[in-house]
Amino acid sequence: MSSLAIYLLGIAVLIGGLAYGAHLAGLATQWIAVGTVVLLGIGIVTAVSRTRSKDPPADPGS
Repeated sequence: MSSLAIYLLGIAVLIGGLAYGAHLAGLATQWIAVGTVVLLGIGIVTAVSRTRSKDPPADPGS
């Protein structure tokens, strides 16, 4: 399993737990959905930026 997949799985579990807690706290479903979408977007951007391979440095001689 790649690092990106593991990171996204962890983010999904975190978001699921927070959404369930918000449901138990009595928040409206529309706000739970908004929070889920926002957190999922942040999670994807963070996962990609942390797991992407770095570009090799440019060769100044060529």
